[in-house]
Amino acid sequence: MSISEQHHYLYYGTKTNASELRSFVEHILKTNARMEEQNRPKTPICIWGKHGIGKTQLVESMAREKGYQLAYIAPAQFEEMGDLVGMPRIDEEGRTRFSPPNWVPQEEGPGILLIDDVNRADDRILRGIMQLLQNYELVSWKLPKGWQIVLTANPDGGDYSVTPMDDAMLTRMMHITMEFDVKEWAKWAEEYGLDPRGINFVLTYPELVTGERTTPRSLVQFFESISDIPDLSAELGLVQLLADSALDSNTVAAFLSFVNNNLAKLISPEDILNATDFKKEVLSPIKSVVSKGSLRVDILATICTRLVNFLNINSVKPNKEQLQNIKSFIKIDFLPNDIRLAMAQDLVASPNKHLKVIMTDPEIGKLLLQKM
Repeated sequence: MSISEQHHYLYYGTKTNASELRSFVEHILKTNARMEEQNRPKTPICIWGKHGIGKTQLVESMAREKGYQLAYIAPAQFEEMGDLVGMPRIDEEGRTRFSPPNWVPQEEGPGILLIDDVNRADDRILRGIMQLLQNYELVSWKLPKGWQIVLTANPDGGDYSVTPMDDAMLTRMMHITMEFDVKEWAKWAEEYGLDPRGINFVLTYPELVTGERTTPRSLVQFFESISDIPDLSAELGLVQLLADSALDSNTVAAFLSFVNNNLAKLISPEDILNATDFKKEVLSPIKSVVSKGSLRVDILATICTRLVNFLNINSVKPNKEQLQNIKSFIKIDFLPNDIRLAMAQDLVASPNKHLKVIMTDPEIGKLLLQKM
């Protein structure tokens, strides 16, 4: 029984992937900036989702890309209200005021205050945050102009050690839920430069990513630890030790099988693109891997996804020979039609305009037209 089947998790907002979530957050940030200019209230954003799927990293990367300042707090670490509101002092007029704690930004934005794992905080702290969400201020201090609040939270109603939020707090925020999407993750992993063997594994076995210990975060930790091992099969004992340290037993067994069956050595996008003899260098190696017994459609889909991601992420402008290799790959006779069509559609819809030329191929063009 899966973890999801054991627990009735409680989420808020639409369940969506990282790209759609990013668009949502960017839109709200833009709206909030306009609201602030009009002296109207801003609305914090709360991103829900299971542990280890990249909620925090997404917000941090958005801040970097947009040139925003970033302030980070994990209120679960707050033991006293002073950690949240600051310490009292007597001002020149003899009145008690609170000095802001050192995590409060001092300079004007644009900036994002990231309140991470908010519902893991003690109930007192959680209630104390409510005024911050409502007014962007606490007691005697306020966030500087241009700062916005983004929170992350784990789902309630399951095995997470969280503090339930009541309606008074929930209605102070806009909510969205992030779910793992294997294609989105693979694109990120390609951009990040993660070990290609790890990317191939996750694309081949995406169902293993939603465990208690096996998460996108723990998988990245493991793949980083094996990145300097050139031949995994020659160091299988060490690989298993490393896998056991980060992943659950089902994932470990699947990865060892993946290595033993030589699936970790799947052909790379570069090899497909730069082959001088397509039949010998691409077709034969792929066929030898996917045609053992029943056709391994999952492996074919993995190779297709990695090739499309490579072409997009690197903004490849294929030369005549490379373009022919792409066309030949799409037209491989044992490639299932649904995968063939999906790949062709991805290339035609690609932001890399140099890939749209595949439509000029009569066979591929006919395939696309038939499905319109």
